[in-house]
Amino acid sequence: MSSSYSQEGYLKENYHVFHLRDTAGQERDFHFHDFDKLVILLSGRVDYLVERRAFALRPWDILLVGHHVIHKALIDQTVPYERVIVYLDRKYVERAMPEAGLMECFERADKQGRYRLTPDETERQAIRQLLAAMEAEETGGQFGAQAFRDTLLMQLLILIGRVSLRGGDAAELASPQYDPKIARTLSYINENLARPLTVEELAERVYLSKYHFMRLFKAQTGSSVHAYVRQRRLLYAAQLIRTGVSASKAAADSGFEEYSTFFRAFRECFGVSPGQLK
Repeated sequence: MSSSYSQEGYLKENYHVFHLRDTAGQERDFHFHDFDKLVILLSGRVDYLVERRAFALRPWDILLVGHHVIHKALIDQTVPYERVIVYLDRKYVERAMPEAGLMECFERADKQGRYRLTPDETERQAIRQLLAAMEAEETGGQFGAQAFRDTLLMQLLILIGRVSLRGGDAAELASPQYDPKIARTLSYINENLARPLTVEELAERVYLSKYHFMRLFKAQTGSSVHAYVRQRRLLYAAQLIRTGVSASKAAADSGFEEYSTFFRAFRECFGVSPGQLK
């Protein structure tokens, strides 16, 4: 497993496994990927903000982050932080085992808001063994090592799928962990991306002063209001473009008043132009 990230935000292989150990992590603002991602916490303390929910990960918890799902890690930098991250090309997995439904766990996570999975002790032991075997095959140089790693990845996805199907804590699914005013604001933003969204208007809707609202939003989400709205608009525009909508219409429908501003922001976020993504 690699000890550092490859080109940030891109996956040029069928999958890539990172085993990272440090005391700071790579804390970034809200972002999303064009591929699916697994995060398995081995040690440390980290909260993940995924879409509108917050999850405090415990060792051996699994986080399911589907393609285009907005997320951000809040890392406690006072303790060592160790995790395994798996980047997945969905098409590869579906070609390899077309009838298995191995990527359905990501759809369930999106539908239920249940991005965090907590394996039981037996499942943890099995995951530990699979990860150790994958790492050994990468460094051992034995015959058929890559093919063997591929089969181990499929076993890992099968196990994670079974954990996902067990269901979760109803209380966790029912109650968002944001302040109610911020939760209402996030819902309003996501439902009104095409229209102008100002800090003043959003603050007024939840009966807070502008500056109190900005501080509360930043404390709750880890992002400024402007950055969050921008990310959501870019995500929505990318989804529209993938369905065949023209880049100019996607820009307008996602709330960008000037195409040049949209183009620069899109390229900065995705690393490609809107036309290349289409």
